[in-house]
Amino acid sequence: MSYSDFIVYVDESGDHSLTSIDVNYPIFVLSFCIFEKSQYSALASRDLHDFKFRWFGHDSYVLHESDIVKRRFPFSFLQYDDIRNAFMEDLSSVLEAAPMTVISAVIRKDALRRRYANPENPYQLALLFCLEKANEFLRSRNDEGECHIVCESRSPREKPGRGKEDLELELEFRRITAGQHYLQAAGASMPDFEINFVSKQANSAGLQLADLIARPIGLRILRPQQPNRAFDIIQPKIWRGPQDQSSWYGLKVFP
Repeated sequence: MSYSDFIVYVDESGDHSLTSIDVNYPIFVLSFCIFEKSQYSALASRDLHDFKFRWFGHDSYVLHESDIVKRRFPFSFLQYDDIRNAFMEDLSSVLEAAPMTVISAVIRKDALRRRYANPENPYQLALLFCLEKANEFLRSRNDEGECHIVCESRSPREKPGRGKEDLELELEFRRITAGQHYLQAAGASMPDFEINFVSKQANSAGLQLADLIARPIGLRILRPQQPNRAFDIIQPKIWRGPQDQSSWYGLKVFP
């Protein structure tokens, strides 16, 4: 089996429901973090584990953005301003140094529901965009071989990839990669992608870095005037396209 030189880690922010929309966060964000495997193992994974050793003395805790923001265990020590500031500075440095390319989709659920009588599922729309752009990225790098898309399991009570939500996502993934989604151009298959589901508690550096990406992107679209240091770090990593077209080439906002 021939494998890609790249690996993709996926995370999301918000929920994809169109029946109950949070007025404070009426969006769904899906982000792909693409790493060249050699740089991932030598730099990104090493830096994140070194960060954990500095702050916890071990590397077994899993970083989740929501736990950090809400200062839940094991981040309860962040209630102290000086410690929290130092922690966030250090974590920002790790994120800034991470050698990754970001592709993301932001679905404005309130606008989607207003515009269309039968709107598409926001997750499926975001997945379509991100897969198309990721495929374009790999082709621009003349990459060949099977490329793994690594997702956090969305069915916590089942084995990763076996629960209802994971199976639904895999079905949509297979439909898109086979070029069978009605919004795709004819013959737009992506045969080199393969999806993998891992536990929410998996100590994957790539998934933890991806977890830090999605919400800052969503907040930038939702409240563009609000200071957003995390997005300032992320923006240079957003794919500019095969011809370095635009800093927004890899970020789709719909509608």
